[in-house]
Amino acid sequence: MRFAAPAALVLLGIAVMATPAAQPPAAVSAEDARLANFFQSYLDQQFRLHPVYATQQGNHDHDDRMDDLSPAARAKDVELTRKTLADVKKEIDPKKLSRDGRIDFEVFTHSLDYSLWSVANDNRFEFDPRVYGEFLTDSVFLLFTQSTLPRERNVQNAAKRVAAVPQVVAAAKAGLKNPPKILTEVTIRRNKGAIAFYEKDIWEFAGETPGSEPLATPCRAAVAALKDYQTWLETDLLPRSTGEWRLGEAKFAKKLELELDAGLTAAEVLKLAEGEADRVEREMYYVAKQLWSKLFPGRVLPPDDADGRRATTAAVLAELGKDHGKPENLLADVRKTVDGIRTFIREKKILTLPDPDTCKIVEMPEFQRGFSAAYLNPAPPLDPKADSLYAVAPPPRDWSAERVATFFREYNTPMLQVLTIHEAYPGHYVQLAYSNRCPSLVRKVLSSGVFAEGWAVYTEQMMLDQGYGAGDLSLRLHQLKFYLRAVLNAILDHRMHCAGMTDEQALALLMGRGFQTEAEAVAKVARAKQSSTQLSTYFVGRTAFYRLRQDVQRRRGDGFVLGTFHEQVLSHGTLPVKYLPELVR
Repeated sequence: MRFAAPAALVLLGIAVMATPAAQPPAAVSAEDARLANFFQSYLDQQFRLHPVYATQQGNHDHDDRMDDLSPAARAKDVELTRKTLADVKKEIDPKKLSRDGRIDFEVFTHSLDYSLWSVANDNRFEFDPRVYGEFLTDSVFLLFTQSTLPRERNVQNAAKRVAAVPQVVAAAKAGLKNPPKILTEVTIRRNKGAIAFYEKDIWEFAGETPGSEPLATPCRAAVAALKDYQTWLETDLLPRSTGEWRLGEAKFAKKLELELDAGLTAAEVLKLAEGEADRVEREMYYVAKQLWSKLFPGRVLPPDDADGRRATTAAVLAELGKDHGKPENLLADVRKTVDGIRTFIREKKILTLPDPDTCKIVEMPEFQRGFSAAYLNPAPPLDPKADSLYAVAPPPRDWSAERVATFFREYNTPMLQVLTIHEAYPGHYVQLAYSNRCPSLVRKVLSSGVFAEGWAVYTEQMMLDQGYGAGDLSLRLHQLKFYLRAVLNAILDHRMHCAGMTDEQALALLMGRGFQTEAEAVAKVARAKQSSTQLSTYFVGRTAFYRLRQDVQRRRGDGFVLGTFHEQVLSHGTLPVKYLPELVR
């Protein structure tokens, strides 16, 4: 499941998330201080130019303003990024930096390079109408859910930001060219949620009386603008949404290199994932075979060949999938998983949990749905006492009863536990709470999705290996299925964007090899069309963490302490995984 949603918006179209945790600082050179000052000045400028980005990062000096998203303003952003990259290379001498300083320098310059590449090759403001929705709704939603300012101040700021909704709609109309059809379709559904948000939901989030000022007047104007936008999306943009969602082999290879920053090529990732998928399938069969006689007493185990092994695993998963809740209880069921998981972490000394705990489990707003079933939006790095949101999306209201049933067969009782481990404890929420302690501003603001997703996937197996679930084979089988999903993500990502994989072939991969229900597989195929390279981060990151753990454990021998290892890993921030071996050994 994806890490961060609204907090991963950004100026030039790449994701910027939250980073690092605390460790005794190394000696700081004068050049380190120069780099820190340079980055602070850069960030201050970005916050002035991009108020929504400032809010996402936890700076509330500009919460009453909206970004200028016009094509002219965005062109100036590109020139500023190009100038910043040239200036930092001219003004900072990497040879004079400490090792930590050099890492910060490399992270910063890599982020600028990636931004420039994205604008030239993968510009969301031209081909992805969803990006404007982040300013139309998420920019206001964040003020009510992830700001520690007084409520009254947030309401005043929100009213001014809502007043800017018509200008964002105008920027969308001016900026969008010929997006892929699927992105326009998702935007049409989300925009309906945006209209509902300003018509009624905003009052509950704001803690205000419905229809009261200062929100009433700008909300009426916003609703009018969004309804006009809805008509434009459906009658103007949708008919000309003929853009290609496939990135293509050359662009995919370069973007993956930039996204991973791990020294791996696209071909190498694909080869590793294909081998790992075979291994995980075999492990799933060994577990399923042990459950067979309990679930199907008297029934003969299928033959021990490729088809028989797959049939065994599929039948066992289908039977176990009947243990699930109801749509109206989804949030309550997720909350039930939390206490037992946190207790286990404390008792087994997996690591020290954040205190106070500021993770809230919420229903995903309708205007954010259509990408994944859950996300963790962490407390902003510059407002770390704010809430983190573990958001879960119930099945859409227009789904048939059968499709809803397949959703819950996928997100059944054991799978919800694995989901909570990944998204919250000790996955994204815990890791990013550690991350927000880092003294480096560079690492607080610029972070690696490979690290974040890799850690979350690593913790799923690690928790069960340490005894969570007391040997429950159903839980183990679902953990393996969840991990196989991460492996297949990388294969799907590559083949759909580089090899012309059809929807039918993708569904066969996910439902056949991945044992996913049809509803989950259809949603994942749609997600692969809505993004590129992000689906590869789970597998690559998990592989890095797993190999690091094995290496460090072998080196330390009897002196290896799991909790200590975990806290050392998290102490350096959410930085590219290529740095971990030198930092943790």
